[in-house]
Amino acid sequence: MSEKNLTSISGYILLLIGLVLLFGSPFLFINGAIVAGVFCVFAGIVVLTGLAVINPNEGVVTTFFGDYMGTMKQTGLRWVNPLYSKRKISLRARNLNGQTLKVNDKMGNPIDIAAVVVWKVTDTAKALFEVDDYQLFVQIQSEAAVRHLANSHAYDNMEGEGVAEVTLRDNTGQINEVLENELNERLERAGVSIIEARISHLAYAPEIAGAMLQRQQASAVVAARKQIVDGAVGMVEMALARLAEKDVVRLDEERKAAMVSNLLVVLCGEKNVSPVVNAGTLYS
Repeated sequence: MSEKNLTSISGYILLLIGLVLLFGSPFLFINGAIVAGVFCVFAGIVVLTGLAVINPNEGVVTTFFGDYMGTMKQTGLRWVNPLYSKRKISLRARNLNGQTLKVNDKMGNPIDIAAVVVWKVTDTAKALFEVDDYQLFVQIQSEAAVRHLANSHAYDNMEGEGVAEVTLRDNTGQINEVLENELNERLERAGVSIIEARISHLAYAPEIAGAMLQRQQASAVVAARKQIVDGAVGMVEMALARLAEKDVVRLDEERKAAMVSNLLVVLCGEKNVSPVVNAGTLYS
C-alpha cells in the first residue's frame, strides 16, 4: 500500500455554515418548526464533523469503513467527507538517540556502540497500515542495524601490515554511510526515510579495554622502533659511503662490523650513550 493524496476544500466557509445551522436552530424551535430545527442541528453537526486543522509538516490519514481513502497534507482548516475517519501523523524530522549496546565485533571482541538516527515519515499509508507501531519499529530496527554493523566490521585493524579493511574506528564516514543505507532498506516498508545516521559512541567493553590499550601502546612502540631502525640503517649506510668516497680511512670487514655495531647502539638506544675511547687496536 502506498500513500495517495486526498483533495480537500477550505473549511472556513463550511465552519461558518455549520455555526449558522447550529445557532439558527433555536429560532426554528421557538417558531414551532421542530422538524426544520432538528434537521438544522443534525446538518450543523455533520458539517462541523468534516472539519480538520492541519499544521505544517503534518498529515491527516483518512479511511472509510476500513478502506484507505488518502492523506491530506494541505495546511490550515480543511474539510472532507464527515464519514471519513481521520488520524493525524507527524511528518517532522525526529531524533532517535539509541542506547549503548554491548556487541561482539567481527574479530569477536566485545565493544560498546551506540548510534543517533534522524528520521521522518515519508509514506503515511505504510507507516500506519504496514506495521503495528512505526515508532517502535524504527527503534527496534535501528538497534538491529547497529548490531549487524558491529558484527560485520572490526573495531580496529589488528594487523600492523597487510591490506587495511574498513573498521569502525578508522573509517567513520564509510561506516555511517553503510549504517544509513541499511536503515533505509530496513525501514522502507514502514514508510520511513533516514535523513542521517551516525555512530555516537564507540569503545571497547570495560572487561577488555585495559588489554586493548596495552596492545595499542605496544603497536605504537613497535612502529616507532621500526622507524628508528630504518633511519639508523640509512645513516650507517651513508656514513660508510661517505668515508669510502672521501678516502678518510680504509676499513676492513671486521672494522666495518664494529663501526656498524657501535653506530646502531648509539642511534637506536633510548638513552644517551657515553663514549669509551679505545687506545688499543682490534688486532692486539
